[in-house]
Amino acid sequence: MEPIQPPAENYANPRTCFFHVLFKAGSLAFYILSALFVNNFVIIFVVTVFLAALDFWVVKNVSGRILVGLRWWNEINDLGESVWKFESLDPESLARLNKKDSWLFWWSLYLTAAAWIILGIFSLIRLQADYLLVIAVCLSLSIANIIGFTKCRKDAKKQFQQFATQTLASRVTSTIQSAFSVV
Repeated sequence: MEPIQPPAENYANPRTCFFHVLFKAGSLAFYILSALFVNNFVIIFVVTVFLAALDFWVVKNVSGRILVGLRWWNEINDLGESVWKFESLDPESLARLNKKDSWLFWWSLYLTAAAWIILGIFSLIRLQADYLLVIAVCLSLSIANIIGFTKCRKDAKKQFQQFATQTLASRVTSTIQSAFSVV
């Protein structure tokens, strides 16, 4: 008789996970396979960058919100300075996010950048400077998402710590006030 095992945690958002990975895989697969089937650099450049841009948009605006509860953007203020803006779910909602969804989000983000770096090394070895341009654009989009979401995650943790500190301080203060009001 086999022991009863707890059910494995499934993805909470399988469609979002699918599209999160689809555009990453699509741009990488098209770039790799295009060398075999397409002999036109312009087509390779346009389609690969278009797929990478779709991936950037989907990750930044859809899957980041749904899978990890984070969103970021960058604005230019009145002084012409770049200002990062971050949104995150409240700490309770962040704690309830599916671990598998989060794992898929972060690992696919990092692995995609690593794949572009490896492809860049191959292009350097083969002395294909034009293909390095494609890789540079795709890698920069990938790294922009990594930087944005990493900063956003750090900001969310900082906000959670500030919230916890403020809550603890207010509890201590109210306890002390109630103790002195009794006396």
